[in-house]
Amino acid sequence: MKLSFLYIPPVVKVQGLFQYTIYDLFTKFTFLFTIEITPSENMKLDLQHQFKTNLMKKTIYFLILPLIVVSGLVFANQEIKNETKPSPKPLSITQRKANLDARKKWEASPDGIKYKEWEVSPEGKKVHASYDKISKSLKSFTKMEAIVTSLTFERANGKPSGSKRLIVKINGDEYMMQFIAKEFQQLNSLKVNDKIIVRSRSAGYSPNHPYLILSSDYIERNGKILFKRDFSKNNRC
Repeated sequence: MKLSFLYIPPVVKVQGLFQYTIYDLFTKFTFLFTIEITPSENMKLDLQHQFKTNLMKKTIYFLILPLIVVSGLVFANQEIKNETKPSPKPLSITQRKANLDARKKWEASPDGIKYKEWEVSPEGKKVHASYDKISKSLKSFTKMEAIVTSLTFERANGKPSGSKRLIVKINGDEYMMQFIAKEFQQLNSLKVNDKIIVRSRSAGYSPNHPYLILSSDYIERNGKILFKRDFSKNNRC
């Protein structure tokens, strides 16, 4: 490698006879030197290291770039899906009016009148209060600690039905879960006072029952799942 530059030494001896200062050289002489530099072993190693480093950086870049592109495409596709997902269609004025008329008609019926009377009764208020205690757990579908209080409950003066009822106590209040006979067979090992874990997605009221009715979705005892509803089938109880 050759390097050309203007070089002004502080003190220069010419043929060992004369000595010039920087001032003399600056005012009288100008030397244009061409210096030939031969790379040393250290320089070669430095160049090799720099080459390998640059090569590694480029390799990492080309490896990461496809991942970034793929991630961007997946994210964009997800955004498109979210944007194209149809939102619930709001009810029209006609539909809202029809629903309101139907509700008023039901409230004026014998069943509606009976329900309204039950709702303001001590029994009805108690059931509504029991719902307020666990409403957050129902909305989040989280586990609730419970104690079995009955496996053979039948409502007074009620007609015989194929439903099996499990009564559990949660935070001091009793709740009811209903099952068809085949499902209830999975709970044959349960006994009164057993401690269990339940999960429910919803709850309902009925003047015919003294308890809030929980959806029978999940029951666990001692870490073992005894019952878990298959939501892919339309067999809720």
